Amino acid sequence: MNVAQAVAHVLKQEGVEYLFAYPVNPLIETAAELDIRTVIVRQERIGLHMADAMSRLTSGRKIGVFCMQSGPGTENAYGGVAQAFGESVPIVVLPMGYRRTVAQLSPNFHAYLNFQHITKSCEYLVLPETVSEVMRRAFTQVRNGRPGPALVELPTDILGEEVPGSFDYRPTPSVRVGPDPDAVREAAEALVAAERPVIYAGQGVHYAEAWSELQQLAELLEAPVTTSLDGKSAFPENHPLSLGNGGRSMPEPVHVFVQNADVIFGIGCSFTRTNFGLTMPEEKTYIHATLDPGDINKDVACHYPIVGDAALTLRALIDEVADRLKNKPRGRYEGIVSEIQSIRRRWMNAWMPKLKDASTPFSPYRVISDMIDTVDIDRTIITHDAGSPRDQLTPFWPSTTPLSYIGWGKTTQLGYGLGLAMGAKLVHPDRLCINVWGDAAIGFTGMDFETAVRERIPILSVLFNNHSMAIEIPVMPTSQAKYGATDISGNYALMAEAFGGYGERVESPDEIIPALKRGIRKTEEGVPALLEFMTSKEIDFSFF
Repeated sequence: MNVAQAVAHVLKQEGVEYLFAYPVNPLIETAAELDIRTVIVRQERIGLHMADAMSRLTSGRKIGVFCMQSGPGTENAYGGVAQAFGESVPIVVLPMGYRRTVAQLSPNFHAYLNFQHITKSCEYLVLPETVSEVMRRAFTQVRNGRPGPALVELPTDILGEEVPGSFDYRPTPSVRVGPDPDAVREAAEALVAAERPVIYAGQGVHYAEAWSELQQLAELLEAPVTTSLDGKSAFPENHPLSLGNGGRSMPEPVHVFVQNADVIFGIGCSFTRTNFGLTMPEEKTYIHATLDPGDINKDVACHYPIVGDAALTLRALIDEVADRLKNKPRGRYEGIVSEIQSIRRRWMNAWMPKLKDASTPFSPYRVISDMIDTVDIDRTIITHDAGSPRDQLTPFWPSTTPLSYIGWGKTTQLGYGLGLAMGAKLVHPDRLCINVWGDAAIGFTGMDFETAVRERIPILSVLFNNHSMAIEIPVMPTSQAKYGATDISGNYALMAEAFGGYGERVESPDEIIPALKRGIRKTEEGVPALLEFMTSKEIDFSFF
């Protein structure tokens, strides 16, 4: 057995079902020989984004894997790995490297040296006899602790070498770490004593699959819940205690309750400061429960730190809080729910002209509203893209089931959403999988709609086309006036049809819902669909 075959056997043992790839890399062949489905993309970023979704949509139980060639393939992959690192997503990246005799020479791009700052684990395979332990370390890293990418660079000259002796590999375990009981007791005391606590849930709840525990604690405390962008769908947004998602733009209940809270309990979150997430107010009491001790006091001054798996932490807190409350409600529920509903009604009424806009061109908010009225929310997985689609979609889309929304915002590369939707569809072929993007994002990764067609991945791609980078218009007035710096153009429905998919351009608001139904029907027939909605240059957002 040579090294390439041995690595493929490791992937098979680790339960890898798909290898996302761009040639040339011998792993593509050795994986296919073991019936691991290879998915060949048009550019490396999309393959990494598909692997990213594979890991996210399974809470890390199935690890997404991507391989590529040395040199340009590895160079092109940098952005996709950086995005996964920023969003703390566990993927395994297997670049082919230059021959060991020249790998260290300039200008050869050495993945081991260049990816260390955007990976959790980064190794260079030097000897065939170490392939088992090197791969074991990579998969152990992605299955345990704070999620993140693990990279193993495989020099081209080692891949064909024989592995000495018999090859033996055992799948790696996933270990959960529980919280300090004293820290849990102190946090429980603070939560019970709080007059206006707010729970802020991050994606650690998704990876721990702690959705029911989160809901149980919220109901026990009669406390409202908001989520980070990555944590969106960790708590059902049709639950009476849901405030909605706390991103850069947000429902008004999030803003009001967070500003008026006395205690903010972050669970499964990093509290990382980002321009695209909720800004945490100062002079609050913070309880910070995270898997990574490096998060504690990093961005938010923490009064009650707890380190441990989100599910184990929530279960421990439920026991302590229930003991203090004697399992009896304190009569807060109706008042809290009434306040949430009152603020939400006021906020929704203010946005109704946008959500029901009947003009031509119509607002993208009208498309979002009609999508909500058309799709089966419980059976839909959706993701935004960078820029306006993120800030328009996240406040209004009601995520009702776990892992039904793929949120992101630590770093915001245009075009990320397409690969996420494609990866989601492979994980859940029975679900409607949607990516919502704009005419800027499609310029970065739009060619990979052809990958969706060729690889038989029937997603629904919803495109807002206003022939402009509208969000930049207020900050680029001179360059726009002189040189049209924010103007872009294209007929993307025709592009989708040219690739063999279904494409439709929609210019009338009355045609939004019929077009959505036609697009959904096409995906049910196995055909990827791109619906191009001709929208206005919308620059109003739910900012506070």
